[in-house]
Amino acid sequence: MRLSSLLIVFATFATAALLCIVAASLSADLIEDSSEQAVKRELSLAGLDWTEVHAEGLQVFLAGVAPTEADRFRAVTAAGRFVDAARVIDNMQVTATADIAPPRFSVEILRNDAGISLIGLIPEESDREDILNDIRKLAGTKDVTDLLEIAAYDAPAAWTESLDYAIKALRDLPRSKISVEAGQVSITAAANSPEERQALSTKLVRSSPSIVDVLLDISSPRPVITPFTLRYVIDGDGGHFDACSADTDQARTRILTAARNAGLNTGRTECTIGLGVPSPQWGDAVATAIAGLAEIGLGSVTFSDADVSLTADMGTDPALFDRVVGEMESALPDVFALASTLPKAPETNDTLTTPEFNATLSPEGLVQLRGRLSNDVARATTESFARARFGSEQVYMAARLDETLPQSWPFRVMAGLDALSKLHNGTLLVTPESLSITGRTGDTEANARIAQILADKLSSTDHFSIDVLYLEELDPSLNIPTPEECIADIRAFQQENKIVFEPGSGTLDASAADVLDAIALRISDCPALAIEIQGHTDSQGRESMNQALSQTRAQSVLTALQERRVLTKGFTATGYGESQPIADNDTADGREANRRIDFVLITNDEDAPETDSNAETDAATDADTSGDTASSDAPTTSEDGASDTPAEAAAPEPAAETTPEAEETADSADTEDAGGEETTDDTN
Repeated sequence: MRLSSLLIVFATFATAALLCIVAASLSADLIEDSSEQAVKRELSLAGLDWTEVHAEGLQVFLAGVAPTEADRFRAVTAAGRFVDAARVIDNMQVTATADIAPPRFSVEILRNDAGISLIGLIPEESDREDILNDIRKLAGTKDVTDLLEIAAYDAPAAWTESLDYAIKALRDLPRSKISVEAGQVSITAAANSPEERQALSTKLVRSSPSIVDVLLDISSPRPVITPFTLRYVIDGDGGHFDACSADTDQARTRILTAARNAGLNTGRTECTIGLGVPSPQWGDAVATAIAGLAEIGLGSVTFSDADVSLTADMGTDPALFDRVVGEMESALPDVFALASTLPKAPETNDTLTTPEFNATLSPEGLVQLRGRLSNDVARATTESFARARFGSEQVYMAARLDETLPQSWPFRVMAGLDALSKLHNGTLLVTPESLSITGRTGDTEANARIAQILADKLSSTDHFSIDVLYLEELDPSLNIPTPEECIADIRAFQQENKIVFEPGSGTLDASAADVLDAIALRISDCPALAIEIQGHTDSQGRESMNQALSQTRAQSVLTALQERRVLTKGFTATGYGESQPIADNDTADGREANRRIDFVLITNDEDAPETDSNAETDAATDADTSGDTASSDAPTTSEDGASDTPAEAAAPEPAAETTPEAEETADSADTEDAGGEETTDDTN
């Protein structure tokens, strides 16, 4: 009995314990489910459906990938509104963000008389010591202050090219600031003169890599202009400046605005800002004079310091002329003195011949003096003056004497010769009524210089005209080679560098890219050229196939140059096949020499020049055909050409004076084909 009563008690407690466990389990599940559902509902309402919720006991676990760190924080906050924040376990992740962008690499290079300073941030792969050594070597100084910092990132595209260009440019810039970024170099510098600024700008632009943008800000001291000159002309073609000077930017703007209102021809107009202005009211005075000239119609107005000359066109209404002159005299500031001229129609007299003096300057520098001079003293003085200006061996005197000439005639002649000396070639014509200068020049300031000379040395009543054409190819500051020099340069380059094609094909080999890049660069430095790209083959195979292959190869070269943005308006591609050999096709070396690409200058638009089959071997530019069968011990034709032909034959120098027939012969000699390229094939 006693045992059974103990069992009953034990069973009662066991049952109670079991019921407690069941109740506790059900309660925990209920709490978990309610917590989980409540949190899910709140997250859904907040638009955070990406979260995953799991409850274990009193703890709520949040999982999933949050788009941003802010979304992750919002999810934790939302769950904390229904369960204690301490019970929220954050197992969420955040979407991976992009790698931290590399810093902006840049270098500031400052140079002056005290030395050179470098400030900036460079990538780790840019060797700091090499940079400093290169700068010390190029600049010729050891005073280099290094304030560079290094970041462990890869160099951006074009960084190395930009930095190398900036360091090389530093050699020619003793006072400058150079800012370097990847793909861009900004240069601020000072030059000693406008001419030096122009030459320096040209050199910097030409030497810059194609993938680097160069921004130039090169200043030079304002020139002293003596006399302070301006000349504005209105003719049948509109208005233009022979010379333009101003003392300030505001005055220049005032002058150019007045000129545009008076019919200034469109295009670039230079107006030099300089020192030496006779009055701070210069801009107002010039604008007044130009407006008056525009009202008259045709003529010219010339300022030489404070002297103003207004010359109307012959046939201008006298009443209109008098009114405009009167208004100008009243409007001009007191310091300026106006001299006005209304030319009269010359009296016709069949028995008299208008005297004149004519001087002709040839491109070779030869000067011929013809016409009339006053007396022996005037002739001797004029000849001596011309020899001083143009060279003692360059002057030919053929002027006759005329004692009836005006007293001022010798002075006008010498003023004209002084002006003519500023041209590359041209003519001077002096008559009793006028003086005219026409010609060509490579100096952008020639018009202004000539106007200054004539305005200073002629009287205010003397009428003169200037018709000077500026040509870039004559500008020494641009260093533009002649077409013949360009072709000679390309040929010289081709002696050591070959245009390579795939065997038996018109397709350029990958190795030809660098060669064509260099040729394209050389052509871009030249003036507009007319070039025939000639394709040639040896005599192996059928003639028709060789003709087609040579044409395809010539066209491939032309297309490759066009892809490199070379201006090829005057270019043609012609295949000559095997018709123009320059060597014996019976030998491997001869066939190799005959397989070539020639660049030939077209001197006659109607007939392209033909190459001479007996030309020397150093004047040709060849194409390597890289055939299937190799002969590694075969000698290169370029080496043969170097040993057989004098070097000077590649670029013959023209004589100072040549007849048209001689020039044609020289041009023909320039086009002779010679030379060869190293190749490992004996096939086209």
